[in-house]
Amino acid sequence: MEFFRIRRDIPFMRHALVFNIISAVTFFAAVFFLATRGLHFSIEFTGGTVLEVEYAQTADLAKTRGVVDAMGFGEVQVQNFGTSHDVMIRLPARRGEKQAEQSKVAEQVFVALCQAEKGTVTKREYTSDKGEQISRSACDVNGTEPLKLSRTEFVGPSVGEELAADGAKALAFVVIGIMIYLAFRFEWKFSVAAIVANLHDVVIILGFFAFFQWEFSLSVLAAVLAVLGYSVNESVVIFDRIREAFRKYRKMSTHEVIDHAITSTMSRTIITHGSTQMMVLSMLLFGGPTLHYFAVALTIGILFGIYSSVFVAAAIAMWLGVTREDLIKAGPVKEGGDPNDPNAGAVV
Repeated sequence: MEFFRIRRDIPFMRHALVFNIISAVTFFAAVFFLATRGLHFSIEFTGGTVLEVEYAQTADLAKTRGVVDAMGFGEVQVQNFGTSHDVMIRLPARRGEKQAEQSKVAEQVFVALCQAEKGTVTKREYTSDKGEQISRSACDVNGTEPLKLSRTEFVGPSVGEELAADGAKALAFVVIGIMIYLAFRFEWKFSVAAIVANLHDVVIILGFFAFFQWEFSLSVLAAVLAVLGYSVNESVVIFDRIREAFRKYRKMSTHEVIDHAITSTMSRTIITHGSTQMMVLSMLLFGGPTLHYFAVALTIGILFGIYSSVFVAAAIAMWLGVTREDLIKAGPVKEGGDPNDPNAGAVV
């Protein structure tokens, strides 16, 4: 399926040096911001308390945020999740605070939210389906319950450190796995080029999050891992087309083969990335705060993934000296064969 077909090859590699200088500047800027500003890690990594409350009416996030901010817990996060009635409140961990103390903090926040609704907190006892006696805090306003405390959860700093370490290991294993896969499927020069391009995408995503101090959560880490796989897929498509072009056009130079391979995949790239970006934009616009930074990371990764596959991976492979002989074994021309046949002598 093609939207269009370009009849003349676009000379991408003629401008490869300029585009890679721009890419290098962007990459080192991202590294600089990572080193100087660092990532703004979420509670999953730093530890803290999470409260989930359910309002009887549509929650007023600005009012809820104002109540929690006034309690002086530092940088808190207040956002909807699930429905417009459900609110998630994240409180940062304070040094030396134990889980019991964090439970008291959660209770204090619920009391403040209840008072903001002109209610009082009471204890209610009920029996679960399993026959267990359960006590929970309830906000009472003249016999009604304007909000409920659905769940509280405490994430300790040690758990956050373990998650950060596991996330780094996952990222490293993905990179190593991609390198092994590309080394077996293609020549080593392609493997090196693809890994450099993929790491380029990841570092630039992290650089954006460091510069703007966007929250880096587990969902963003998942997006980064997804971008790695997405970007290498685009590189593999282009490398496959380069290999086919080397087999088919024996009189073309290396940069002409790469230009032809990239040009011939333009329609496919627009269809694939365009449809994917439409889905990601829907998450960005309608997914709410929970999916916001996940979609932002994917958007940055998709855009830079296209760029790196064309102007970084292909150019590096060219500069590393990839040739037809790296991919094709020369064989004897068949007796009676056409000497002008572009495929003559190619054993694939």
